[in-house]
Amino acid sequence: MVNVKGKWALITGASRGLGFLAAQQLAKLGCNLIVHSRSLKTSEDTAEKLKEFGVEIKPIGCELKDADSVKEMLSQIDTFGVDVDIVLNNAGLQIAYRNEYFSTPVEDYEISFAVNTIAPALICYHFMPKMIEKGFGRIVNTTSGIALEPEQAGYSASKAALDKITIDLGHTVNGTDVCINLVDPGWCRTELGGPKAPNSPESALPGVIVGAFIQDSRSGRIFRAQEFSAMTLEQAVEHAQSIDSPY
Repeated sequence: MVNVKGKWALITGASRGLGFLAAQQLAKLGCNLIVHSRSLKTSEDTAEKLKEFGVEIKPIGCELKDADSVKEMLSQIDTFGVDVDIVLNNAGLQIAYRNEYFSTPVEDYEISFAVNTIAPALICYHFMPKMIEKGFGRIVNTTSGIALEPEQAGYSASKAALDKITIDLGHTVNGTDVCINLVDPGWCRTELGGPKAPNSPESALPGVIVGAFIQDSRSGRIFRAQEFSAMTLEQAVEHAQSIDSPY
């Protein structure tokens, strides 16, 4: 299992929900953090909450639906002078639930793809070459198990596109110590999932972070976080490493 003490992790959407829980867990294990939210002020508040763990924390703000803003964020991270070892592309946007799905507006797709597909893809493209050069890296992209629901077409299509990008990128590094995988948190009671979701946010741990700790040189898998509920991190890593790669 990877020892994350002293490493640096970028977590998008770190100010609340699963992103904040993931940040807490990594900080408890001594991992330094770059915490992202839509505004720098919110990220600064998040950093303040995490200071108790005694790790270094750098806040950053970025509107992920704006590709230029994403590129600016990445350039700013480069000025921090740290190697990003782990990326949790946790942030996501569920734009709408359309009962009249034959009238789904184009904007549902445009906004969903901007936040859920293009932004994480740009982040992968930025950090993967650096990870390859130094010989180590972990990227975990957050997907969704939503299926057969045209009411959520923009969201589910954008996540399906991210799946494809992740699996194809994973093929290029499979067998190395740079691993890129997917996690499906399940339907959790977060701001995105809503109050009627059957699972607590805590039930997605340690599943949502297990991809940062695997050490079997395999990429392209989907880790279903609810399968890991109530496991220790060590048990979760063992289970994750038993899951087949698509290659």
